[in-house]
Amino acid sequence: MIRIITDSAADIELQEAQTLQITILPMQIQFGEQSFLDRYEITADAFYQKLIETDALPSTSQINPYTFEEEFEKVKAAGDSAIVILVGAELSGTYQNAHLVAADYDNIYVVDSRNVTVGEQCLVRLAVLLRDKGKNAAEIADILNEKKEKVTILALLDTLEYLKKGGRISAAAAAVGNLLVIKPVITVRDGKIAVVGKARGSKSGNNLLMEQIRNGGIDYSLPLILGYSGLDHSLLDKYIEDSRCIWDGHTDQLYISQMGSTIGTHAGPGAIAVGFFRP
Repeated sequence: MIRIITDSAADIELQEAQTLQITILPMQIQFGEQSFLDRYEITADAFYQKLIETDALPSTSQINPYTFEEEFEKVKAAGDSAIVILVGAELSGTYQNAHLVAADYDNIYVVDSRNVTVGEQCLVRLAVLLRDKGKNAAEIADILNEKKEKVTILALLDTLEYLKKGGRISAAAAAVGNLLVIKPVITVRDGKIAVVGKARGSKSGNNLLMEQIRNGGIDYSLPLILGYSGLDHSLLDKYIEDSRCIWDGHTDQLYISQMGSTIGTHAGPGAIAVGFFRP
């Protein structure tokens, strides 16, 4: 049997993970003195509630080698093989920990997604499709490593407050941006988060997001995932309706994902994101 293992940074709900027959290993979230296993001990809703109520930003910890060793031992004991798809190595030490542990095991293939949230999830869903088509673990790993260069994630942030709290922009820049209602569009480029454009107001921000999507093109034969951050997905619902021309007649399946702590800590609530494969 081929096992598919990923981390909670892929933002897949535990219930859906059971349906997809994949294993989610949790990142650890630290709120002051309190520590939680992402998705297992704190839901995405509870995370955003705490994020809104807390002045200081929480932190997330990489998955340690012992956790991977425990999981890989289960794979070995069952005589199975495994594909392990993880948050980008530039964003977390999780991949490196898994890669080092996997060196002591046969038939375990660790893939650096070079991405996070719905971008990482694109590869996980592709792995599920390939597994269900009868591909073996080595074949799946090869395809994922080829296709990951085609994955694009674009996210429109609703607020600059959390980028300011995280030290990614200055307080002055955040104040000016909020005053002018600046909505940045961010992506993951070469494994790192980068700003691809800025717009004034939500409508301009949505237009910029659509423009970026159209410029790169979409391979509609592969998974296409929409994400939102926060407790309310109304902004995403409006975006789906306003951007219907992008999806209508091209795909029958729009996956929806609530982004969790890994990206939510920096994006804050009210962000929307799109993850897809370029042609």
